[in-house]
Amino acid sequence: MEASADLDQPRSRSKEVEPSAEQVRDGNSSLSSGEVSVEFEKDDAGVTAAMVDSRPVNTVLFSNGAGKCSDDIAGAGMFRANTMPAEISNHVKIEPPLVVKRSKTERQSHCNIRPEEAAQIFDDRMSAQKKLQLLNRIATVKNDGTVEFELSGDVTPETLGVGTESIHGQVDEEPIDETELPYIPPLQIVMLIVGTRGDVQPFVAIGKKLQDFGHRVRLATHSNFKEFVLTSGLEFYPLGGDPKVLAEYMVKNKGFLPSGPSEIPVQRSQMKDIISSLLPACREPDIDSGISFKADAIIANPPAYGHTHVAEALKIPIHIFFTMPWTPTVDFPHPLSRVKQSAGYRLSYQIVDSLIWLGIRDMINDVRKKKLKLRPVTYLSGSQGSDSDIPHGYIWSPHLVPKPKDWGPKVDVVGFCFLDLASNYEPPESLVNWLKAGPKPIYIGFGSLPVQEPAKMTQIIVEALEKTKQRGIINKGWGGLGSLAEAKDFVYLLDNCPHDWLFPHCAAVVHHGGAGTTAAGLKAACPTTIVPFFGDQPFWGERVHGRGVGPPPIPVDDFSLKKLVDAIEFMLDEKVKERAVELAKAMENEDGVEGAVKAFLKHFPCKKIEPDPEPRESSPFSMRTCFGCS
Repeated sequence: MEASADLDQPRSRSKEVEPSAEQVRDGNSSLSSGEVSVEFEKDDAGVTAAMVDSRPVNTVLFSNGAGKCSDDIAGAGMFRANTMPAEISNHVKIEPPLVVKRSKTERQSHCNIRPEEAAQIFDDRMSAQKKLQLLNRIATVKNDGTVEFELSGDVTPETLGVGTESIHGQVDEEPIDETELPYIPPLQIVMLIVGTRGDVQPFVAIGKKLQDFGHRVRLATHSNFKEFVLTSGLEFYPLGGDPKVLAEYMVKNKGFLPSGPSEIPVQRSQMKDIISSLLPACREPDIDSGISFKADAIIANPPAYGHTHVAEALKIPIHIFFTMPWTPTVDFPHPLSRVKQSAGYRLSYQIVDSLIWLGIRDMINDVRKKKLKLRPVTYLSGSQGSDSDIPHGYIWSPHLVPKPKDWGPKVDVVGFCFLDLASNYEPPESLVNWLKAGPKPIYIGFGSLPVQEPAKMTQIIVEALEKTKQRGIINKGWGGLGSLAEAKDFVYLLDNCPHDWLFPHCAAVVHHGGAGTTAAGLKAACPTTIVPFFGDQPFWGERVHGRGVGPPPIPVDDFSLKKLVDAIEFMLDEKVKERAVELAKAMENEDGVEGAVKAFLKHFPCKKIEPDPEPRESSPFSMRTCFGCS
């Protein structure tokens, strides 16, 4: 892999020094350029790594979230990318890719970070190399793929330079339901969606509703969802990336860091496939029919890497929808971060943004230059670096997570988006008979997530059901659960079933905490236990517990017989069931699909966007802009 030598960052004024290819291959070579000292070392496996000022050059991955996790698994997976400071990468060719062992990142917690030091993360003028060093001092990437940092006890948001005001300058706004929507002529809309079925499903529902408004909708996603999209009545276009490969990778590596160098090329290939497929998805004819298509607008989720850059090149509006918070707020931290003090909540978005951008900027700028004919983005910045006019909507119920007061009118919380699958589902007779034979069961399943020890987990589940005298449905999923030495009449093993059909037949649910699964359980008034694996799943576990409709989340590594028994007993409490029913009734009148469509129409620019008369200088870059989030 060659590090980009273009305009990614201003060139250092120091003398340029470049090692020979032989030096890099042989390892144990070094170079010096002004302030920066770089050494190349080989580990026992013969993998070349780089050290900057005696520090390992971090390589980080983005989760979808992200690492964003939805109904079945985290959406986009996590991809390894070179984050060598641009002052060095502009002049150094390194092959094979840089590698930092997991142990290198597991540093001690960074306590008592001074406010003035933490506030520097918002400085757009700071070079990438210095910002990387600052991030190394402030934050630690943990084994669960989250970013942890800790501030001194007397820090307030104001001392960090971020108050509680809206990042858009406004807080109050007219609710979507009361907004008079302008007439929008029929549009050709492309939806760029990366992830698994749980990520795709809400957008199928939104796309169908947009068609009801007279618009033509193309849903561009992975090839294995082609039949699902087409049978739903939408047009389909294939995007790159294999969600099953990504799911296995994320579970194995717990988030950001690969377990070994052999996995890096796979993740780089996945990312390149996604990025390179975005532009054709917006303007190429239908692959099967040959009917022409030219997008007038883009709807996307953040893991569709590069979507805002494609919108910039095509000069068309874009609207982002997501199932986890990506807009800075003082109400809660970034779901991919761990921070104890509430004063650091808003800062957490900037830190995660910066780490992500360091990991993907070489690929983004390569696409901007070679495919989109745009200037490369020059500065590393984050969520607070510059305002963005890109609207986005969050797909969850405001009764579960109310809209933060510091989110302005460009941000909507539209409600959960459900796709009706139950009406066309024919359950197997054995399942129907089993459900009729006794009281409502407890559902336990982890969707598409691969379970590390499925036999052991199955045994724990069965023993917990026996101890609590409950019937249970075990969803075998991709994890391979349900291997029983002998059949149990109180256990039903399930291959696949729509949640909107199954959950109303259940007393309670236990699952991984994907946003879609969480929504389906709460809509069915089921007390919920979340067993998070990674990504935003702990966030949903905490929200469910905070609402009083489930016990504290049980991280998958802490899953045990005692914890599951305690969780089941918690869910069977009558007061918990009452709160679950109350929440379901509050959600009953919500229509997230209609809310999403109204949000899209409300923010769609009435006037056609005119092309710029001449190229403009690239403004300070915001990770929020890179992922279409303001």
